[in-house]
Amino acid sequence: MIFHSDNIALFKQKVLHWAANFDVACYLDSNNFADRYSKFDALIAVDVKAEVTAKAGDAFKALADFKSTHNEWMTGFLGYDLKNEIEDVNSANDDHLHLPDLYFFVPKHLIVIKNNEVEILADGADDIWNTINAFKLNSDKSPSDLLIQTRFNRAEYIDAVNRVKAHINRGDIYVTNFCQEFYAEVASINPVDIFENLNRVSPNPFACFFKYHQQYILCASPERFLAKRENKLISQPIKGTAKRGANATDDNANIQNLRSNSKEQQENVMIVDLVRNDLTHSAIAGTVRVEELFGIYSFKQVHQMISTVVCELDAHIPAVDAIRNTFPMGSMTGAPKIRAMQLMEEYERTRRGIYSGAIGYFSPDGDFDFNVVIRSILYNAVEKYLSFQAGSAITYQADAVFEYEECLLKVKAILEVLGQSQFSPQS
Repeated sequence: MIFHSDNIALFKQKVLHWAANFDVACYLDSNNFADRYSKFDALIAVDVKAEVTAKAGDAFKALADFKSTHNEWMTGFLGYDLKNEIEDVNSANDDHLHLPDLYFFVPKHLIVIKNNEVEILADGADDIWNTINAFKLNSDKSPSDLLIQTRFNRAEYIDAVNRVKAHINRGDIYVTNFCQEFYAEVASINPVDIFENLNRVSPNPFACFFKYHQQYILCASPERFLAKRENKLISQPIKGTAKRGANATDDNANIQNLRSNSKEQQENVMIVDLVRNDLTHSAIAGTVRVEELFGIYSFKQVHQMISTVVCELDAHIPAVDAIRNTFPMGSMTGAPKIRAMQLMEEYERTRRGIYSGAIGYFSPDGDFDFNVVIRSILYNAVEKYLSFQAGSAITYQADAVFEYEECLLKVKAILEVLGQSQFSPQS
């Protein structure tokens, strides 16, 4: 059933708070960043009609089997450590969040927002519409009192980057994504309010609030991992970041510097080549092409260099296999992919889990769309553990100090909404 809202911003706020009262909920928000591949402004999946949970080993098969018996809307997430069932790699670092490697659910209630139209696909759509509109908002916007810690201090991070560069000099790899964790223990937050603040401070096209019982993913991602539109696959890797300027002149200068920066171009094209290779495993021969190279896109916090790689999907390749053939996304691994993942397991100090993974949906028409889980807060409310990570591309030209500063730039919005504007990492 379709309804019309005169205040869609208020309705989205109310539907988020309403959804968060259920044990499982997924709220996807494009924040009005419409592109040629967008299907809606927001999608909200609430309560569980059917679900699948799996660990790395046979997770993609479990998802494929689940999807074959449920040709319906479903939303869910893929953890980075699913890499272990695809390639000869493992995950031995500590995991403090304990999310499943894979989780998808068919919702009892699905709400799709486009322009000012609200479509409710559920029994009792009128009652749901009235309940949401009558929902009383009562939020605590005060920042949390948290002690944010880091797994690397500045000197340790710089040393690790230089050791990674030694592998590049030896020819082991030529680009990688090296990630570090920021965390807080004994953390108590209101996840809905934190997500609202994050989405306000850093509105991005692949934002997501995902509640899995007492675990939360609060995501402000600007990056699309992989989408399917009819017989077309679309991947849009991000490699290349620049800060926003203090004024229009500085901002434009930062854009031009990013556009012409040889190091940023180098890392971007390396990942584009990797993505092209990944897509060949699912494509009709000869159809993989770069639709846009080195596109510069501006968001509230940063400018990003984004490329778009597409192909025509081989009709014999099921949707889940197409995702598996490109997972994990090249922008978060490096190249060569397997060796880069092996090395990052050695140098990083935390298991990535859902960070570097993907959240998205399958629709009944056969399409799907998944983001890259970056710029995200992860929270286990039972263990009161809060975590967020940041990564930076390391190439032969990388400057370790600059890469460290780029990580801090990427978590600037997160620190702000956590009340850590004066955060100063250990020296």
